[in-house]
Amino acid sequence: MEQVRQTNLTFVLMYVIALFMFFTFKSTNGIEETLNIVSFGANPNGESDSKNAILTAWTSACSSTTPTTIYVPIGRFLVGGSVVFKGRCNNKGITVRIDGTLVATSNYGVIGNEGSWLLFDDVDGVSIIGGILDGQGTSLWDCKRSSKSCPTGATNLRFSNSNNIVMNGVTSLNSQMFHIVIDRCNNVKVQGVKVTAAGNSPNTDGIHVQLSSSVTILNSNIETGDDCISIGSGTTNLWIESIACGPGHGISIGSLAKEFQELGVENVTVKTIKFIGTENGVRIKSWGRPSNGFARNIIFQHATMVNVQNPIVIDQNYCPNQKDCPGQASGVKISNIIYQDIHGTSATKVALKLNCSPTNPCTGISLEDVMLTYENKNAEALCNHAGGVTYGVVQPNNCF
Repeated sequence: MEQVRQTNLTFVLMYVIALFMFFTFKSTNGIEETLNIVSFGANPNGESDSKNAILTAWTSACSSTTPTTIYVPIGRFLVGGSVVFKGRCNNKGITVRIDGTLVATSNYGVIGNEGSWLLFDDVDGVSIIGGILDGQGTSLWDCKRSSKSCPTGATNLRFSNSNNIVMNGVTSLNSQMFHIVIDRCNNVKVQGVKVTAAGNSPNTDGIHVQLSSSVTILNSNIETGDDCISIGSGTTNLWIESIACGPGHGISIGSLAKEFQELGVENVTVKTIKFIGTENGVRIKSWGRPSNGFARNIIFQHATMVNVQNPIVIDQNYCPNQKDCPGQASGVKISNIIYQDIHGTSATKVALKLNCSPTNPCTGISLEDVMLTYENKNAEALCNHAGGVTYGVVQPNNCF
């Protein structure tokens, strides 16, 4: 009997030791760690600056080798200055989960010349889930409208030099300038994003992509004062689908040819888009100046236009303020552009404008099942230096 008791005691001791080792191992090498920014001193009153607390949480997550969630609870957290979340991190599984609101200072002079308010640079495997990013940009917009000397403005959220990024359910509100920028990144998924700014807010592009590859933008609603989505040079393998755009300037490739030495844009799909009262629908634009750039292998598919001023437009004579480009021909080569199942109403008589370069005409333009009307009548088309083919019913009649 004594031997049985000793055996049982030994078993119990071994079991307790095993449990202790399991939970010790899990606490140090567990599946995931959560860092609540309040624990680092952040205050949800919207008045106390939580910048340092958030940066401290980031430093902890970045140095960890355990997948980590930085948690922003319900409340308004003032982030008074520009913040750089810098890599390279030991951790390739950082999630920033936001249930509350991050608020920029209303004094535009604080971050107006910083370029970005929230910047993630040289990171890998970062996800931003939920929450509101309030840039409080209205005072800077007023300054710009008054023609005073004003800062350029800061982007609400920027990712640069980064890989394997996810943005899901994020709301960007009243950014000083661009709302979301994806710059020199690879493998980025943006889903369920909401962008909100006044229709007359200057330079407030919703999502801007440049020098990046394998970017997907899905199921998002963008209301702003500039392009809903703008696509800059060096963008390849971009997929945009299920977007509501308006107010805004539409979805634009360009402007290209701002610099002579410039990477091109290729393999872009834009599908299932609804444009409501926008200035443009689907647009490609380049400066009227020499360039080695190009835009090719672009598909615009399944788009609905509701009272859009310029539903389909290629403009290779872009020259704002008529400086440094009057009378020059664009060097950008535009080719293999497909417009398929584009329908709805134009707010102007000319619904299709293909104004291409005289020295580099647009080639390989395809119009398939395009039906655009103006005031319940047939709309018109205007083409310069453009060539292509049509399939199915195309109205306005092509002008190749």
